[in-house]
Amino acid sequence: MMAAFFFDRSGSPASRAAKVLSALLLLLGYSLLCWLAFSNSVQNWDKVWAYRVTFFQGWANTIGISAVSLILSMVIGVLTALARRSAFLPLRYSAVAYVETIRGLPLVVLVLFGFYGVANAVGWHDRISVGIVILSLFSGAYIAEMIRAGIESVGRSQWDSARAIGLTSSQTYRFVIFPQVARQILPPLAGQFSSLIKDSSLLYIIGISELTFVANQVNSATYSTFESFIPLGFCYLVLTLPISLWSRYLEGRVRYES
Repeated sequence: MMAAFFFDRSGSPASRAAKVLSALLLLLGYSLLCWLAFSNSVQNWDKVWAYRVTFFQGWANTIGISAVSLILSMVIGVLTALARRSAFLPLRYSAVAYVETIRGLPLVVLVLFGFYGVANAVGWHDRISVGIVILSLFSGAYIAEMIRAGIESVGRSQWDSARAIGLTSSQTYRFVIFPQVARQILPPLAGQFSSLIKDSSLLYIIGISELTFVANQVNSATYSTFESFIPLGFCYLVLTLPISLWSRYLEGRVRYES
């Protein structure tokens, strides 16, 4: 009887009490696991606490870099997805080459080559703006593939119906295709946004003072590895968890029977 209390089935949904109790048990389990893992190794919080302002500044830089990169990567993704469907072959092939090249290279290689190779060659020495562009180009390639897959998942009858009622190509995309694409790509898109925020940690290798760079600096100054990187993980979780919850909320808003 107690086991059935925790089951959530379509015909017999779980009660609110069961959901709350499950969440509390999960929280208790995580707390116990963290205590067992770190109770004997995390003892120098006073040393790390002295760098709290530095941590906050690094976190603020991470938020700013990630926010701008999210917007730029979405623009790049949409334009690249449309370019991949273009009838103009040079544009289509350029989009394909961009996507396949970016997806085939590790981000660390792109960061190093983009800053020390391309940016330095053209006299572009602003590390933050270079990092934002590299991160946006990297994430934009993956977003482009998600959008392209979402567009191609729309049935041919939808396109024919839009053409039959006199919609132009841009109107078809705006009123018919993109609303359906948004529903299809929300889960992977939220995952990509979370990955972009975590990928921003690699920008520390070109000297950008973001969260990971700060954690490494504090660790070097205090020799307190766990105390330096536990706040790092917590701060990234604070940024990525709301994206996941927001995505679930939007999925519920746009859900419909197809």
